[in-house]
Amino acid sequence: MFPPLACALLLVLVLALAISRRKRRAGEPPLINGWIPFLGKALAFKKDAHKFLEEQQRNFGDVFTVHIAGRYMTFVMDPLMYPNVIKHGRQLDFHEFAGEAAPSAFGYPPVAEGKFPGLAEQIRRSFRLLGGDHLTPLTQSMMGNLMTLFRQDHMGPDGAWRTSGLYDFCVRVVFEATFLTVYGRPPDALRHADTAPLRADFARFDDVFPLLVARVPVRLLGRVRSVREKLIRRFLPRRTSGWTGVSRFVRRRAEILERHAALSDVDKAAHHFAMLWASVANTAPAAFWVAYHLLRQPEALRAVRREVRRVVESGQREFSTDIDVTLGMRQLDDMILLESAIKESLRLSSASINIRVAKEDFALRLNAKRSVPVRRGDIIALYPQSVHMDAGIYEDPQTFRFDRFVGKSEFFKDGHKLHYYLMPFGSGASICPGRFFAVNEIKQFLSLLLLYFDMQLEAGQPDARPDAGRAGLGILRPDRDVRFRYRLRRGAC
Repeated sequence: MFPPLACALLLVLVLALAISRRKRRAGEPPLINGWIPFLGKALAFKKDAHKFLEEQQRNFGDVFTVHIAGRYMTFVMDPLMYPNVIKHGRQLDFHEFAGEAAPSAFGYPPVAEGKFPGLAEQIRRSFRLLGGDHLTPLTQSMMGNLMTLFRQDHMGPDGAWRTSGLYDFCVRVVFEATFLTVYGRPPDALRHADTAPLRADFARFDDVFPLLVARVPVRLLGRVRSVREKLIRRFLPRRTSGWTGVSRFVRRRAEILERHAALSDVDKAAHHFAMLWASVANTAPAAFWVAYHLLRQPEALRAVRREVRRVVESGQREFSTDIDVTLGMRQLDDMILLESAIKESLRLSSASINIRVAKEDFALRLNAKRSVPVRRGDIIALYPQSVHMDAGIYEDPQTFRFDRFVGKSEFFKDGHKLHYYLMPFGSGASICPGRFFAVNEIKQFLSLLLLYFDMQLEAGQPDARPDAGRAGLGILRPDRDVRFRYRLRRGAC
């Protein structure tokens, strides 16, 4: 027998669940509610989103609605339907979701039009400074910063083997090189003295980032609030005003934020911190996966290394580890095998969710024969990983093939050409504005690794696999680090 109080609480819980459970209306997609109040299917989704969604697709078809942490998300799983979803700009909005999630995660006030007129649009326009002709100075700056870090930290004169965790190595180099390229350096030094503790705090924040995006209050997450505040203070104007080599992108954003008197210095610093996360959180694991897959396939490693060296020597004298390499935009574009290897790694490791929010009740047209009713406030979600791992689109999709994308830009499903077959950076209004800078950065990082170092994975260790627990946030981190050995290649070899 249960005590009376427990019975009463159980009854309240059951009633609350019964009242709060959404009911499927006629014509709506199948509805998967879950039995846990508010959470719905959030736990199953977080454990392995890809496996969970594939199971729902087998049970309910290509379109279904799932209750996840208080929101109702309608997943469209058929990539042939993606173009119709993406073009619904009038009734489906990405910026509403981003405008809620980002302020909650990074600690700045929502960029509401009434309080900050024009700010959201001005911020969106600033992203143009990460593409086109603006990539040239960013690429030049990144090249110099990467060479500085490799020379000072990893190119010992003795040429002896060194060991490190591969993921840790990638994070350390990519984090600092990106920070220097985007935010600049002290006026009297090539590097910031406190990068290591900054990186450690960033990692603590990033570990709980999925909870913050899910709108878990930061006060419930232990020391995270103080860590976030510490990271934000790093970007206060009084600390950054003297830095040199600041990217035009960050200078422009600082000018925009300064125009809005309602933003405090802490608010402005929080915006800059948000850009640090956007610049690093996906690029570092992406660089890891390319390096890891190449190290596991010696033939691929040799082929890509030959290409990189050929491109480098086509623009300057014979390569030697004694000289610093400079790689321009044209040279990076000529690295076809390396670009294919990057795309293939992104295909295997990306697990982003393309999200749109319904601004009104309407019928979402999916193809010529089908439309489904959508409720205002519901989320329409595309899950590209299901496309990336579809054997009907990619032959042997679980296998890394470094040359899969060489000379190939068309993929098909059921005989129909796909408009969207590789989507690690999102699509439409939600596509990552820094994707060209990120790919260039990964190319530069990998090129220097291949040119300057002999590398080997240490034998007898488990394989690294993508950590499914961070699905929805971009590139999955490895579930474990792997040890590798590296040493400076000798002379002009």
